[in-house]
Amino acid sequence: MADRIRNGDPAAESELVEQFAQRILVMACIRTRDRETARDLVQDVLIAVICSLRNGKLENTEKLAAFVHGTARNLINNYLRGKRQRPKEEPITGELGRGGFDVQIEEAQRLRLVQRALEQMGTEDRKVLVMTLIQGLKPGEIAEELGLTPEVVRTRKLRALRKVTDLVQRMSRT
Repeated sequence: MADRIRNGDPAAESELVEQFAQRILVMACIRTRDRETARDLVQDVLIAVICSLRNGKLENTEKLAAFVHGTARNLINNYLRGKRQRPKEEPITGELGRGGFDVQIEEAQRLRLVQRALEQMGTEDRKVLVMTLIQGLKPGEIAEELGLTPEVVRTRKLRALRKVTDLVQRMSRT
């Protein structure tokens, strides 16, 4: 099928869409939890795959399914990463204007608690958290930079998050 698409066969492109659209939709729905966004992502993935195949980007045509899956995973992850970086949209209400100063004070206090909790953590755990949450790196990238395995990075991240949560909760009670 990939060779036929590279050679400009529109029927092969239709076959590709029929074969993979539903799988991509399921994957996108599960990851985004938003059916409309998932539908948009399906279109983006299929367009990206077809364009790549037309340009001969897939060398081993036997790995078409893995290529489509990888493209879908990457585009969905890019969407989710971008969504996390956008500020949360909240409607402006009368209450928001009145309680704004109190909210700012609470947020500043929480930030100080988190900073104190991070100062009490080990250097490696703190590095893993910063690289994950602030720099947005994946476990594989962090593992490569720190000379660890991705599994160790995931474990340290989970342990560090639990530690910060526990420390913040303890400090906020006192």
